[in-house]
Order: sequence, then C-alpha cells, then structure tokens
Amino acid sequence: MALVSNANTLKNKENTTTALSLEQENELKLDVSSIEEDDSSEDGKEKAETESQEKNLQKKEQTTDASGSESAHSPNKIAGTAAESSSPEKPATSTEEDLLHDVGFTITIKPPTGESFEIQVSSLELVQEIHQLLMDREDTSHRTCFSLYLDDVKLDNFAELKTIPGLKEGCVLHIKENPYTVREARIHIRHVRDLLKSLDDVDAYSGTECASLAFLNIVTQGDIVEKKRSVVESVDCTPPDYILPGSKDRPLLPLQPYSKDTRTPQCLKILTTSAWNPPPGPRKLQGDLLYLFLVTAEGYNCHITASPWGFYLNQTTTEEFNPKPATPCYLSHSLVELLNQVSQTFKRNFALLQKKRLLRHPLERVPCPYQVFSWTAPSLVHTVDAIRAEDAFSSKLGYEEHIPGQTRDWNEELQTTRELPRRSLPERLLRERAIFKVHSDFVSAATKGAMAVVDGNVMAINPGEDPKMQMFIWNNIFFSLGFDVRDHYKEVGGDAAAFVAPRNDLQGVRVYSATDTEGLHTLGTVVVDYRGFRITAQSIIPGILEREQEQSVVYGSIDFGKTVETHSKYMDLLQKAGQQLKVLPHKVLNDKGVEVELCSSVECKGIIGNDGRHYILDLLRTFPPDVNFLDLASEIDYPSACKKLGFPIRHQHKLSTLRQELVDAFVDHRYMMFLKYAAIHLQQLTAKTSDPAKLQQLKAIDEEKKTEEEPVVNQLQIKDGETKDNKEIEADEAKKIVENVTESIAAEKQVEENTRDIIKKASAAVGSLKESDFDIRFNSDVFSPGVKHADANSTRFKRERQLVVDAAEFLVSVQLPSMVHDLTDHSSAPTDGPTLCEAMHSRGINVRYLGKLANMLAKIPELSYAHSIAVGEIIFRSVKHILTKYIQGVESITLSTGISHFLNCLLCNSVPRVNTSKTDELLSKKKRKKNVSSMPEWSLLTPRSLWQQIKHECKRYFGYDLLCDSIESAIEKFGLQKISLLRTVCLRCGIQLKLRDYFGRSPDFFSEDDVINLFPIVKHINPRASDALNLYTAGQTKIQQGFLKDGYELISESLNLLNNVYGAMHPEIAQCLRMLARLNYIMGDYTDAMCYQQKAVLMSERVNGIDHPYTITEYTHLALYCYANQQVSVALKLLYRARYLLLLVSGPQHPEVSLVDSNIGLILYAVGQYSLSLNFLENSLALNKIFFGEKSLKVALSYHLVARTQSCLGDFRSALRNEKETFTIYKSELGMNHEKTKESDECLRHLTQQAVVMAKKISEAYNGKPSNQFGLPPIQIQAPARCSVLEMLNVINGILFVHITPAEIDKVKEELEKGASGQALLEKGTHLSEIDVSEKAITEESRKPEQVAPKDGCKVNGVVESSDKENEPPVSIEVR
Repeated sequence: MALVSNANTLKNKENTTTALSLEQENELKLDVSSIEEDDSSEDGKEKAETESQEKNLQKKEQTTDASGSESAHSPNKIAGTAAESSSPEKPATSTEEDLLHDVGFTITIKPPTGESFEIQVSSLELVQEIHQLLMDREDTSHRTCFSLYLDDVKLDNFAELKTIPGLKEGCVLHIKENPYTVREARIHIRHVRDLLKSLDDVDAYSGTECASLAFLNIVTQGDIVEKKRSVVESVDCTPPDYILPGSKDRPLLPLQPYSKDTRTPQCLKILTTSAWNPPPGPRKLQGDLLYLFLVTAEGYNCHITASPWGFYLNQTTTEEFNPKPATPCYLSHSLVELLNQVSQTFKRNFALLQKKRLLRHPLERVPCPYQVFSWTAPSLVHTVDAIRAEDAFSSKLGYEEHIPGQTRDWNEELQTTRELPRRSLPERLLRERAIFKVHSDFVSAATKGAMAVVDGNVMAINPGEDPKMQMFIWNNIFFSLGFDVRDHYKEVGGDAAAFVAPRNDLQGVRVYSATDTEGLHTLGTVVVDYRGFRITAQSIIPGILEREQEQSVVYGSIDFGKTVETHSKYMDLLQKAGQQLKVLPHKVLNDKGVEVELCSSVECKGIIGNDGRHYILDLLRTFPPDVNFLDLASEIDYPSACKKLGFPIRHQHKLSTLRQELVDAFVDHRYMMFLKYAAIHLQQLTAKTSDPAKLQQLKAIDEEKKTEEEPVVNQLQIKDGETKDNKEIEADEAKKIVENVTESIAAEKQVEENTRDIIKKASAAVGSLKESDFDIRFNSDVFSPGVKHADANSTRFKRERQLVVDAAEFLVSVQLPSMVHDLTDHSSAPTDGPTLCEAMHSRGINVRYLGKLANMLAKIPELSYAHSIAVGEIIFRSVKHILTKYIQGVESITLSTGISHFLNCLLCNSVPRVNTSKTDELLSKKKRKKNVSSMPEWSLLTPRSLWQQIKHECKRYFGYDLLCDSIESAIEKFGLQKISLLRTVCLRCGIQLKLRDYFGRSPDFFSEDDVINLFPIVKHINPRASDALNLYTAGQTKIQQGFLKDGYELISESLNLLNNVYGAMHPEIAQCLRMLARLNYIMGDYTDAMCYQQKAVLMSERVNGIDHPYTITEYTHLALYCYANQQVSVALKLLYRARYLLLLVSGPQHPEVSLVDSNIGLILYAVGQYSLSLNFLENSLALNKIFFGEKSLKVALSYHLVARTQSCLGDFRSALRNEKETFTIYKSELGMNHEKTKESDECLRHLTQQAVVMAKKISEAYNGKPSNQFGLPPIQIQAPARCSVLEMLNVINGILFVHITPAEIDKVKEELEKGASGQALLEKGTHLSEIDVSEKAITEESRKPEQVAPKDGCKVNGVVESSDKENEPPVSIEVR
C-alpha cells in the first residue's frame, strides 16, 4: 500500500481530531505495517523474498536464541521493566501492555500439493509474515500468487493473527492458488529469477540490490554452530606464509576467498520476456498476460504463455507467432513446476540450488538497509538477464516500487512518518520503524538519482545554463551540484565553500532531526560523491517550485544577511530546538536598519510549504564558527594556547564550524567549573556561623586553586588526573548545593544577598550569559561577514564572542591533549584512518586539526603506530582533494585509463605510457591520421608533480609539513604500506579494482583493465531506535551495578526492539549481539556466546565491510569463543583471518597485531606446535615492548609466555632468561608478596632445576657416562592443560579472575549501592595501570574443574589482579 495514500489519510485525521482513538491507532498501524511488508510491485526493485528472509530469520532466532527472547515482531516483557527503563517519563499503560501481550502457538499449513507441515507463529504477527515465510521455505518457495484460508474464510494479509476469530493452537490454514494478473505474473517471474541467482554474489560485488559480501563460513569451512567438537590431534594449524611474523608479502587474493561450494548450479541458459510481447488484442481477450522465452540447460528453446491459470508451453517459434497451447502444454500454476516437467536438468539442479540456498546462514541472505560497496572484485562473467536489462533501460521516471505508474512523494512520506503518534511504546516502535524504512528507501533512490545525474541520464531543469549550474529533478528528488552557483558563496570561499556547504548542511539536518521538535520539519537530505562530483539530493517542499525564492522565505536571509526576515512561529519552534543545541536567540539589523530577532544563523531559511508545514533548510552554520581557522587577529585577541600551535590559520573557506560534540563537552566543562566555584563559596558562607573549623578547611581548598596571575576561569579548570582522593568538593554534592540556591532565586524566594553574589560571581567566572544562573549558548553569527548586529558594542555581545573564542581554545588546550593522553593510556587504539577520525569526532575535534595531532603524536615513541595512521590519513585526504579535481577533467571514455594513471603516479615507481586516444580503436586508419588531438591535461601528471601537489595540500589544508617527495620515502619515513594506502584511496574515493596482487607481482603497475567500476560515497543521517538505545543503556547500567542477569535481559529486549525498528541487519544490532555474546561467555555459557558472536561477525561483514576494523575485532572475539567450545582448528583459522586483515589495514606495527599474535601463539602452544607458537609470541613480545614500555605488565606476561614455550622446546637457558625478566618486572611493579611475583619465582626455580638436569644430561652424553649413574630425575616437559590455556587466553583478551571473600563481595555491593562504583574492590586489589579497562564484570560462582561458569556480578571502574588468598570463590573482571 502506498505511503503517500497513508500520508493523506493521516493528514485528514490530524485536521479533524488531535487524539486518535484505539480503533484509529490500529488502522494506522495496519497502514504503515503494509508499507513495511512491501507489496513487491511489477517493477520489483524490492523483492518479495526480502521480507520473507527477514521474517524467517527473526522466526528462527525466536526458537534458537539462548536468551529465550521473543521474535523481533513479538517483543515480550517490554511493557514492564523494559518500558520503564527505555522511557522513564512515559510509563507503560495497561493498553500498552495489552498491545504487547504476545502468545506463541503452532499452526498447520496445507499446500495444494505435497504434505502438510507445522510452523510456529506469534499472535502479534501479520498474515503477510506467514505469506513471506512460505515464500522462503524450500517446498513452497516457488509460490507467490496465493491466499491463506481458515475454514474456507480468506485471511486479510494485513490482519494481526490475534484479531482472527477461531485461529488458535492446532488450526489448519489452507493455501489456495489465486488467478494471475499481469502484475502478479511479473512478480512471480522476478521471484523465480531471484531464486535462480540466490547463490550468485554478482549483486554484492557490483553493489546493487543492497547485497554485500560475507566470508565467515568460507573461512571456517562451514557453519561453526553445526560443527561437532574437533579432536585436538587432528587440528590443522599451519598458517599461510603471508601472515607469518616478518613476512613482507601482502597478497590481495585471500581478501575474498573463493569456495567451490558457493558455485551456482546452472538450471537454465536463458529466461527472458519474449519479443512477441505484449499479447495482441485477440489474445488478451483469451487470457494471455505475457510471453516468455527460455533456453533449457539441454539447449531446448521454449516459448511460454502466462495466463490467469498459470504458465504453459505454446507453439510460437522465433520466426512464427502461434500462441496456441503446445502438445503437451504442461499447464502449471507455478513456473518452476512447468520447468521441472520440461527439463530434467532444471529439476535436478534447482533442487540442489534450493538445498544450498537454505544451508546458507539467514544473515548471508537478508539485504542490508544501506548499500555496502567492495573495493575489489574478481573478474565476473556477464550473463544474460532480461529483468536486469528491463530495470536499466525502462522509461520509468523513477523506481516506483510501491505504486505502479506513479512516483513516490518522498517529502510527504518523510514528514508523515515523523508526525505519527509517539505516546506509547508500540506507537514509538511503529513510528521509528516507518521513519527508518522510508529513510533507507529515500537514500537508495537518491543514490541512484545522483549517479544518473552525473552519468548524464537526467534532463536538467535549466538546460541552457553552464553544466556546473544545472539542477535536476528525478523521482520527486531535487539534485544540485557542489559548485558556487551565481557567486552565492563568493564572500566565504567560492567553490571550496560550495563543496563543504552540503556536508555542513547535512550535519545541521542531523542535529535538528535528533531534537525531534514537533512542528519543525527538515528536508530529506543525502550527499553523494561520485566521479569527482558532489551531488546534494533533497526532498522537495510542496509548492517551492511554483513561486520565487523571495516569496517563499518567511524566516532568515537569502543573501547572507542583507535582507533578513523573522516569523513568530519559527522563533517558538527554533527556541525549543535551540535549548538542546545550545543556540542563542540574537538580534541582527536588516538592510533597512530594522532589528530582526533570529534563533539560528542568518543563512538558515524558513519556508512554509503548501502543506502548511514549517520547513527549515540551509543549516550549514548551525554551530559556532571555528575562529582558529578564521583570520580575525584584527578583531579578537587569540589565546596563547592557540597562538602556540600556529593559529589562526587562513583556511580555503570561511564555513569552518565547531562540532556538536565539542559544544556539548565545552558546556559540560564550564558547568562543572560553575558548580565547584559556587559550591565552595556557598559552603564557606554557611560555615561562617556553624563551623569555623570547616570554614578554614574550605578556605584552604580554595586558596590551593588560586594563583596571583591566573584569572578566575583558569583557577577552576580541572587538571588531568584529578581523582576522588583530592580534597576538592565532589561534583554531585556541588550540584545539589548550587541547584537548591538557583531554584530559590528563580522562584524569587528569600535568599541572602551574599548567596546571590556568589552565584553571580560563579556565572561571571565561567562566562555565563545570565547573571543569576548558568547559561552558555552560542550565537552562530558573531563572526559572520556581512551580518550587522543590533548590540554590537554591548558587553553581552562581547561575552558572546568570547564564548566562541573560549570554545576554540578549549578544543586546542583540553580536547587535543586529552586525546593524546587516551592514546598513551591505550584506552583507544585506532586501527586505520576512519577509526582515528571517529575518535577525534567523539571528542569534538575536527579533521582539519589532524596535522596538529600528528605533530603531537610524533613526540611520543610508543605512539608511533598512531602517528603513522595520522600521517597516512593526512596523505589520503590530500590525495582525495587532488583526485576530485583530477577526475572532473577526465572524459567518460577514458575514465579507467585516467584513474589507473593516477594510481600509478601515486603508488608505482614506473609509469607506463598513457593511451589517451580511446577513440582510435573505433576509427579506420585513414580517420585516425585526421584525428590527431593534443594530450589531455590529466595525462601530463607525473609521480613527481603529484607528490609535490600532495605536499602542498598537506601544508595548505592541515598545516603539516610532509617531508616526502615519493611513495618510497613516505614508506621509509612513516612506516606506511602501499597496499593500505591503495585500500584507503579506493574504499573512500569510490574506486573498485580487479582482485589481483598488485605489488611485488607482474605487472607491477595499474592498467585500465584493473579499474572495473566506480561507486558512490554516500552520506546521510541515521535514524535511531530511541527506546532500544535506552534499554541498551539501562542494561549497561545494570551490569555496572552488579546485576549481570538483569542487564542481560534488558540488552536482549533491546535486541528485540532493534530488530523491530531496523529489521534483521544494522550496525547497532551487531554491537548488541557482540555484547550478548560477551555476557554469555562471562556467565559460562560458551555455546550461546559462540552463536551470538557468529551472528555479530556475519552482520559486521555485511553492514561494515569484510575488512572493517570492527569486523576484525569480531573475528578475534569469535576465535576465543570457538576455542572455549573446543573448536581449535576453527579458532586458528579465525585468528589467521584477523591477522591477515590487520596486516592489510594497518600493517605489522600495531597493538592489535600483538594481541592477535598472543592468541595465535597460545593456541599453537596448546596443540603442541611450539616452534610456530614461539614465532608469534616473540613478535608479540617485541611489539608490547614498543607500545607499552619495557616494564609493563603486558611485557611481563609476554616474557612468561615465551619462557613457557621455550621450556617445552627444551631451551631452558633462554626460558630462564625470559622468566627472569618476568620476575624482575613483577617484583618492581607489584612487590615480592604479590601472587604473580611468587608464581614467577616458583617458575624460575623449576626452570633452573630443569636447566641443571638438561646440562648434566648433555655432559653425560658428551663424556659417554650412563644417564642414570647419579640417579638424576628425567626432564619434565608438561603438556599444557586446555583449561589453563583458556584462562591465559581470558587474561590476554581482558577477562581476569580474582579471588574475593564473600564478605568483601557484600562490602563491594554496599559501596556500589552508595555510588562508590567498586572503590572497595580497588582497595582490595592491585591497580594495573598498563591495562585499559572497558567492559568489566565481577561474578560470584566457584570455579569448575574445566571452565569458569559465573552467574551474576557487577562491573567496576578499575582493574584487579589476583589476590594472595586461596580457596575463595573467583570473581571475573573483563578488561580490554
């Protein structure tokens, strides 16, 4: 059912009433659910089995998940604790509980042919979900045109099962075949075609149909959950040569491994619509719908007629049209049934294909919400596919999946879904589900349209203008190019500003959408980079194309502040949103000198559409400007911290703004300063009369913070490393004191004058815009050129300016050093450029500060890996800026040649001659002589000139001096890899290469045949599942408080809600699965941990990418869980895959490589492969010494592991030397009385004894004496026990087990209840500063002989090592 129809219905409902009755709510739910089910129109771009696979997957998980959670469409137990946790302000009502009441039962399905079967259903499911489930089953997958009947009563596809009278446990539903229409026949044909190519990865490699790659089951050689426990003696543990430590070989072929089992059996040679279509009038009257032509695998040509009763053979040939039925005609309701009778090869191979398809994990078959592209692909055979050709060359205006013959009204759909009710949990789930579905459809359509615009397949609405100024409308989406149209951005940077403006605007759309202000509407916005062009795709405001822009804008300015309008309704809406975004209302002067009040930047425009909605657009300056990149030295005095780093820097445009994360962090920082300043002085005021001694103590605290030179604000800044041990007043206590006073002042209660003065001084000290309260918001226009301010000379305006300057200083003086500090502590270890940028963004640091960050990292030797990543990212981004302009100058006929030439200049030493005359191949010799053209500009690029441009761009954009003039010097100086830089350039510039080995192979350069495709880089907002996020957060809180089971249940329910909103595939679902797997592992349920983690790996491969850093982490986690389940060979294969991907992404010098090597070494040690094990463990030791220091406890553990392995090899001399290093570190760091020191001392004694025995035996052998003359004991080389290896793997991967008495556990819980967050536990244990803590859990069940199976516990903010007490119940603490 079309969403636009629902939109109109909803609009009418809103005009007539403000509250929906329960009956209307159910109707609304039915309408929007029908959108979700996607009725798979004749265009068929969204296939019928898409929903089938999702529903089947969710139904399968309902019965297999160890958590016992319900299916995605049946979130159980949410109305109680979960609903309260997810939305405290909206407790679940009785109606909500009724709506969520879920009952599972079994029904029987009776098909027209074949045996009956039973399925499990939920009372909350729709009939349509059963319909889709049947289309995914092997025995009913070939049916599409049917209805379900209960007691001869046809069931409505969009009815919930609980609303159907008489439907209960044991009921029988009959499948009855429906007559075909042309539309249903087309759907059926497309469904059969999709079944035939269901094992084919062509769509995934080419980046279409939301298909993507997953190689987990190829790596593990089958589904690990179905495998039996392998025997240790039969373990295949030989690693490939290219992943061994010290190997310089970086092959690409293993990136996408190939398995013969994935080969699709050929069922047919050709299946296409016939050239005799459409049926002529007489045949239409006799029921002919359409004609098909096929060639069987045996080579038999068939012409088929589709009729209302089904499909049958006719007598038509290639030369003669004869639609009469053949003899025999094999009339069948299903095309598959007909083909089974026509071709025995089809019958055999289709059955085989069905079995293979169902053997694949459901997560390998479900489409992703957004398209994921691969930067490499093998050479694929291009096959005949009439449906693909029809989709590509049909004359449709757009891909109208929902309404044949009409285009979708994207704006109406996007706005209508946001206007859905959200009072109860079911309403919010329905709303978020509809928002996400429509948004993902819009992103897909906008991406296709943007590519069509660049490829020249869309007519411009202003064709007479310069190509850079042209605009387009396609499928009800407006497209514009990232160029300065009519000098609109002339004053702020021209084309450079026009290029970054869409990105800034998208950030504004994201934050305003996140505020979810009722009545305030933003446009659907997608920014696409493709073939060197930046295209902005936006939904169209109703009526905007029917009037001039000047008439449309009722708020804001269309000329950067010359003419400014305001509107009371917009002011109300924007002030509501501005409270969350810290945007300050302010007054500006228009060209007539009249004061106009705004609550946004002047560029923000408000337009009231013909639908009566209030839209805002052009949100590129939502956040305050970054003065460090504006040359304002004549207007402001830059802080010394900024000047020290070389600011201000004149940037190429004036649209540089601070990030939302920086604004939030700055406001929080100032608020803490305000609280502590006010609280100390308020306590001093109270202590004057009540406690003189306390007054002196508070004064002492205050005096410690003051210096004669520093201003008040600097006195209050929190220093790095401050802890609760300081005398400083605690934040919570200060907050209570200050809030009580400020509330009294706000309520105009009787408050002492001295108290008011203290609050005023605290407000002034932190730069608050209010005298009697904390108020920090930002005026985005304070430094905007051309904007006249009404109070430009006032003290308040100076404060507004100073706040913007202070925020920029805060970024430089606090956030940048804080990030370096976190990297030094290894609390975060970025793997590649994107993960480094994510870490920067989370702290509010813009990428343009990357050069400054790289200079800071260069001074810290143990952060050499992070410095290499930072420099590599600077080089890549400079390359991207150059490549963008370069590709724009390359003609479409020479694109592959031009790109391969650019890659040769960037990465290769020798550059072959460029073939620039592709047209010569098409011309005769005579015409070639006439067609002598000059060399295009792009072909004149050389490696030397390119690297000179890169150096210049690094300095101009990032302020970084790149002292390299070739790829070889960059590799030598910064430890970069050619393959890593190639991956980054291709993946993030949209280039797909042929899968082959490029470096160290022949040919060692790129040819035009190596560039096989260009794909778009798409940026858009990400709608969130708010209730699921709240549940997840509540679950984490429960875990921190010591309630693992409660936390586990909340996170399981969060997973249900995520499935309900996002469907089966989403990055947030992968994160949730990873957390559930880790919790299962900690609680001792290794099997469920492996099942959940398998899903997390598959999902991460699908939605993040097969070589994404998150995917690598998922592989290492799964390896641990597989080893715990005694799948040793599988664990090694997973770790080999993880190490290969790490070498490809970041190179051998990275802390994560050290972790993987430790895991590989330990497992090889466990299976007796001591030589191989020693190779990996020694490499891990070397890396740990580089990154953590010679005296680190990680290094001590690595020395111990190496010593153990050497002792097993009989090399006791080396083992003794390494164990001495372990003992020395433990003794200096932990003391002689610590358990680890004692264990190392005992190990030393044992090794010494064994070394003496070995030396004497060697001496005896040399002297020819009998070995037992002196009665020497034999050499003891003890085989490692699996449980001890597993415990050591836990330690390496951050799960430690310590002994704590029950009394201490009770004490910890008491402290946790008081908010001490595990302080008592920290006092008990020894703090290990070298290990970073992230996910920790304490558990309370005694250790079993083979495994630890704790059941409940708590999470603490610290690291605890084993205590020196014995015979006490263990406690696990998970660290990373």
